[in-house]
Amino acid sequence: MAKLSEHQSSSFTKLMYIGDSGTGKTGSLASLVPDYDLRILDLDNGLDILKAYVKRDCPDRLSSIDFETVRDVFSASDTQGATVKKAAAFTDSAKLMTKWSDGTIPSEWGEKTIFVLDSLTTLGRAALAWATGMNPNAKDGRQWYMAGQQALENIIAMVTSDDFKANVIVISHVSYSETQGNPKGYPATLGSALGPKISRYFNNLILAESAGTGTNVKRTIRVVPNDLIDLKTAAPFAFTDRSLPLETGLATLFATLRSN
Repeated sequence: MAKLSEHQSSSFTKLMYIGDSGTGKTGSLASLVPDYDLRILDLDNGLDILKAYVKRDCPDRLSSIDFETVRDVFSASDTQGATVKKAAAFTDSAKLMTKWSDGTIPSEWGEKTIFVLDSLTTLGRAALAWATGMNPNAKDGRQWYMAGQQALENIIAMVTSDDFKANVIVISHVSYSETQGNPKGYPATLGSALGPKISRYFNNLILAESAGTGTNVKRTIRVVPNDLIDLKTAAPFAFTDRSLPLETGLATLFATLRSN
């Protein structure tokens, strides 16, 4: 029987980072670049903004960021518009999380490396395409969702386990649903049931948010819960303010979590 007094916190930070499109999630990774090597699994093809910030703030660290862009192949259809021609994004992503393109093993990258999955939302769509391709003749479409959800949950279980010895940031959009008559926000994955389950795998769930319009817009990283989303961190008493500046927030968060 283990005693809580003997519990050792993980030396790796595992973080779920959610927010609506345009709130600055990917670009805010730039604050981590001076201190960490980033390995980004890019399913959203949205790294231009991150490159712009890194070139401005620490151009000598551009080569410390590796990325792999993975997308399904689509083709035009007279009856269905665009359809998935080759559903390989989900399996290709899983392979990269086991062995990176340079031959290194992500689960052995260590404390100075951050694996970034950008984004879980798009990986969920890829999981559905994969599940559909594996059983195209299923009479009940719910079978595709169930298979895709299970596969996606297994991916999250893998990267958040103690055996995955690297820091992890999983980026996701937000999906809102009714819970006991009240709206709640969860990571947008595949279907409505998986978001609340995915959140349980993380001790840190934070939100990129913006307020205002035009030149007056203010973007921040929220680290304490609001009325819609039950946010959390592994250092609940370390943050006196509810939000951190977007430009430096992730660096501050990582430094605080590591020191605790």
